[in-house]
Amino acid sequence: MPAALRDMPDEGLELVKSFEGIPDGDPSTVNIDPYLDPVGIWTIGWGHAIADSAGRWLRGPAARDQALAAYPGGITRAQAETLLRADLLDACRDVQRLVTVPLTDAQFGALVSFAFNLGAGSLMKSTLLKQLNAGDAAGAAEQFLVWDKGRVDGVLKPLPGLTRRRRAERALFLGEDWRAAGGVRTVRGAVVLPLASRSIARRAEAEEQAPPARKRPARGAVLATQDPLQLRLPAGKPRRAAAKRAKKRSEPAPA
Repeated sequence: MPAALRDMPDEGLELVKSFEGIPDGDPSTVNIDPYLDPVGIWTIGWGHAIADSAGRWLRGPAARDQALAAYPGGITRAQAETLLRADLLDACRDVQRLVTVPLTDAQFGALVSFAFNLGAGSLMKSTLLKQLNAGDAAGAAEQFLVWDKGRVDGVLKPLPGLTRRRRAERALFLGEDWRAAGGVRTVRGAVVLPLASRSIARRAEAEEQAPPARKRPARGAVLATQDPLQLRLPAGKPRRAAAKRAKKRSEPAPA
């Protein structure tokens, strides 16, 4: 019998939260409201993309009313965490499918963060996975640091935010202090976020690769009928765009 789907461990969830960030589209209200992310997609909570009933991302100022109607009154931080946990399920499933050796919670959380940020395709073709499945956990840990590059003006370069995230994931994988390794600071208990490492790059690259329109929701898209927050919204208002899970990112080829 297949193993039950493993949830994202709490420390892994905190790592993802710290690098994804949680902007508020309207700080004057009590709850967290939708906002336009840097690539023009309406988003809420920790990087949860908002889509229409066909699975297409809502984008641009013209879609503001649609985005607000999808989450009337905004959401609480607890509801934002529910959305993030739902968004992480695909990455949890991918890690369970690809890794053939036992994992501690810390190792599993680090790998889920990696797959969530870069896509399962990057994990699948990585030397990290090959070494891990061969029983070389120490060697696999060092491979996190290879995946810190993105294209800037067409040139593959290390990005400081990604470098911090990879260091944090490596530290978590090894059972070390990931906050110190990733440069995640706290001020009076609040996390100071290194926002440059957020997973928005996945959306930008998916936008370049995707066809102009989608005829149906992507695999795993969560629509209004599923409603993980149980907001009882009108039909046709989606809960997330699973297309956000870009499976390919411009990263260094595996060794």
